[in-house]
Amino acid sequence: MKGKKTASFSLKDLKPFLWERFHPFNVKSFLILAGIIIPPVLLSGVLILAWMSTIKIKDVVTLNFNQQQLVLAQHAAGQIENSINILKRELSLLSFSPSIQYDEEVFMGKRMDIAFSSIKDEGGLEIRFVKNKDKKTIVANSRGYNLSNPSADDLYYLKQAGREENKGKISLSDVSAKNYKNSQKLIITMALSVWQISVDVTHPVAANKFSGVLLFIIDATALAGETTKNIISGNTGYAWVIDRNGTFLYHPEKWFIGKNAFEVRKAKKPAISFARINTIQREKMLKGMVGTSWYISGWHRGKEGEMKKLIAYAPIPLDNTADNRIWSVAVVAPISEVEGVIHEIQIRQFYLEGFTILTIFFGGLLIVSLMLVWSSSLQKEVKNKTSELIKSESQYKSLIEHANDIIFTVTHDGEIISMNHAGRTFFKRDDEEIVGDNIGEICFNEDSASLQLKAIDDVFKAARLSRQITYPVIISGNKYWLSTNFSALLDDKGEVFAVLGIARDFTERKKIEEQMSHTEKLASLGTLAAGVAHEINNPLTIILGFTDLLKEKVPAYSEYYEILKTIEKQGLNAKRVVENLLTFARFSEYKEENVDINMNLKEVLTIVGNTLSLNKVAIVEELSESLPIVKGDPRELQQVFLNIVNNAISAMKGGGTLTIAAKMIDEGGAVEIKISDTGSGIKKEYSTRIFDPLFTTKKVGEGTGLGLSVSYGIIAKYGGTITFETMTKEESSKTGTTFIITLPAVKAGNSQ
Repeated sequence: MKGKKTASFSLKDLKPFLWERFHPFNVKSFLILAGIIIPPVLLSGVLILAWMSTIKIKDVVTLNFNQQQLVLAQHAAGQIENSINILKRELSLLSFSPSIQYDEEVFMGKRMDIAFSSIKDEGGLEIRFVKNKDKKTIVANSRGYNLSNPSADDLYYLKQAGREENKGKISLSDVSAKNYKNSQKLIITMALSVWQISVDVTHPVAANKFSGVLLFIIDATALAGETTKNIISGNTGYAWVIDRNGTFLYHPEKWFIGKNAFEVRKAKKPAISFARINTIQREKMLKGMVGTSWYISGWHRGKEGEMKKLIAYAPIPLDNTADNRIWSVAVVAPISEVEGVIHEIQIRQFYLEGFTILTIFFGGLLIVSLMLVWSSSLQKEVKNKTSELIKSESQYKSLIEHANDIIFTVTHDGEIISMNHAGRTFFKRDDEEIVGDNIGEICFNEDSASLQLKAIDDVFKAARLSRQITYPVIISGNKYWLSTNFSALLDDKGEVFAVLGIARDFTERKKIEEQMSHTEKLASLGTLAAGVAHEINNPLTIILGFTDLLKEKVPAYSEYYEILKTIEKQGLNAKRVVENLLTFARFSEYKEENVDINMNLKEVLTIVGNTLSLNKVAIVEELSESLPIVKGDPRELQQVFLNIVNNAISAMKGGGTLTIAAKMIDEGGAVEIKISDTGSGIKKEYSTRIFDPLFTTKKVGEGTGLGLSVSYGIIAKYGGTITFETMTKEESSKTGTTFIITLPAVKAGNSQ
């Protein structure tokens, strides 16, 4: 426990407490650190979230955009399929016309004209009817209708249509590039055999004969392009159509039309790999699948260069033949169309992020500024508080440390927390030693320790209570008296955390009180003794006088003579007691002269020399030289010393050591004489009575009980003090009593 706490009772520990309370951490450093770390972290977080958000938005927008393209592709495919169905329907309706079936030339041409007007918007170039009867062909087109010789294709279709198994079936040819009216076109031919199965007024009964074959000559590019040419995906996206061989039926780039899609791209941009679009065409589109994807292209709307395009595709079923022929329409657009949309979103997001970051930045700047202002204000307040505390602490420390009283603090168990300079000096201990000791232990008195611990416990139990006790303590073998007030030290919750003790050395006052008590006793007993002595002294004088006369009248050595000697002896003893009483009563009447204490003590030792030898008592002289002179009656002082020495001899039954010491004290202001024996000591119960008149512990006849009281009166008469220290065998293994006599020294120049 020692050395773990400061011994001085100060406010030093309070300073860091207040500093931590008002300034728990370095705010400025924290703000600077926060200003360095937080903005980049926030900014990084915002950028990462923005980047993730952009990717997500891009994916969503791309998916939605391609889904929109797919809707356009499916719509285009549906429109083209619908046009083909219109052509088939018109072809079927025309085949059921009696004018066609029965070769009524007057109405046949008009009927074919009407049919042509219905199919020309679907890409129809002309309608041909190849008659089986004369192998002539009637042609209806934009210029009207006419009769012409059949072409080789006409005859081919006529032959195929005449087969019984093809009756009522519409056949559709593959796309083939042909020269039509001096223009190269992609032609498909829709053929349907005509049989005489309808009836009218002229033909009430169907002949059911083969009449010929109807042919729709259709411009495949016009058929496919009528719908797809107006498709615009995004801002610049477009649609294209391929047949089942991969030939472009329609494409915004006119020179692609009629070219093979797998070859024309490679031919235009041989440095670019078109593997992905070729796979899509081969594996998806030409197999009639619906879907979306992307591919790498080398151009778009006049722009050259490798670019990524989004594609959506849908099939166009042509017929229900075994090979299930299909075309496929695709809607494509560069992904930049999507990026354009995303770019707008990114711009808006950028403004939002910028606004957020600026808000965070300026908000943080404002908060930091406010915190810095608060920190500065707090630091100023802490500085003022600290200055006040230092000043208060200095004053408090000075007050405590320079106080004459002993000031200390202890725990509930009596453990010393701090003690001021006066206390450490009184107990002859330094800082490191006394802190951690128990307040009861340093008193070297069990009763005093119990009193103090009881008072401390009472204060802890009743915080508002203060206790005042007086108790003795033993310091370096000397007994002192302390009067201590114990009071509570409360924390901020009002609970007792320590007890403050303020003690005052009560020893001198205690001695004065004892001296006054003895003086009063002596005064009253002296008066009593004087009266008793005078009353007894006169009869004793008469008794001794008559005894002396009777001794002269009886023979010497006779029986009566011995009786008279006994009477005379006891009378003299009584007279000696009376004389002592008179001496005791007369101590206020004194005369002073200069006394050399060393010489006075040596004369006493000379007187008792034989007695000391007889009682086997060794003498130790510790007389300092150059002792100052004291005032007093040398005979009375010898009587004092003689009384104390005789008492010491009586206390050392069987021998011992008598030590007589004299020295100068109080810087020459007094002389201290110590007479010590190695006897059995004075019992505790007698210690307060030994200076009382007529009190003695000796056997009857060995003492009168007046020696010490007379000595006390003599020393007090000359302004001195007489005290004693004693140790019995119950208190120490080293027993004995020391009487301490102090006499004021004569000041220089007043020795006469």
